Amino acid sequence: MSEHLLRAALDAAGRGWHVFPLRPGGKPPALHGETSCPGTGECAAGHRKWEQRATTDPDRIRAAWSRAPFNVGIATGPSGLLVVDLDVPKDKSSSDAPDGAATFGALCERAGHTVPDTYRVRTASGGEHLYFAVPAGVRLANTAGTVARSVDTRAWGGYVVAAGSTTPTGAYEALCAPVVTPLPLWLQAILQPAPKPAETPSGSVAGQSHRYADVALANETRNVATAQPGARESSLFRAARALGRLVAWGDLPRHVVEQALQEAGQRAGLSAAECRSTLRSALDWSIAHNSARRATA
Repeated sequence: MSEHLLRAALDAAGRGWHVFPLRPGGKPPALHGETSCPGTGECAAGHRKWEQRATTDPDRIRAAWSRAPFNVGIATGPSGLLVVDLDVPKDKSSSDAPDGAATFGALCERAGHTVPDTYRVRTASGGEHLYFAVPAGVRLANTAGTVARSVDTRAWGGYVVAAGSTTPTGAYEALCAPVVTPLPLWLQAILQPAPKPAETPSGSVAGQSHRYADVALANETRNVATAQPGARESSLFRAARALGRLVAWGDLPRHVVEQALQEAGQRAGLSAAECRSTLRSALDWSIAHNSARRATA
């Protein structure tokens, strides 16, 4: 057993992160697969995969790491984490190859925010893992390239290699204190698109379409204005994301939406600056990702 790997596993578990052993010196899980499952112990009632077997129990961790110098895997979903993986170019000979850190920084700038200051780990390849706490009740999946080029994410169904682990290409090293900040709302919106509003009438019935938009604006404005403390900014963000579609479709002018939601947000208790920042990033993203609705014959 390697003491530093056991400490790494216990440290992660102490933060509430569910860990499981990875192969010594590698990244694949060191647990048996379904085809070789003995059907005993934890799997007595059926095969349990690595995500289900990941644990924060110190006794189970000590027992597992006493058998071999396993690297440490963190099951991101059960741990309530969303980890952003900023990759480095595979072809280091190409100067114009995409870099995850650069593309993510540009994305943050377009959203009107700085790169979030949160716990991060340098990976063996020289990239970075940024850790974020996912809000309770939110379930996110893994993504590859959804956020930006060379930017992947790990959540439910995924895992990351914990700091302290080592592979032949290098070590995983924590770059700052283990303070994990909440997942930014603008990033959550990219990973979890707002549900589409109910289908509107065809483009040939313009009057009905505009009446629908007016009702949607009134409903979303009311939801924001009556939002309770702790849910005000998220309510404003969701409303802007939903109404951004109607702006993209030409059913509502952007300035009308911005003014209505700005006033509603301030009535709910948000500052004018908070409202402007949230509205700008939410509307920009929603409009950019919704093509204009085509009229049907």
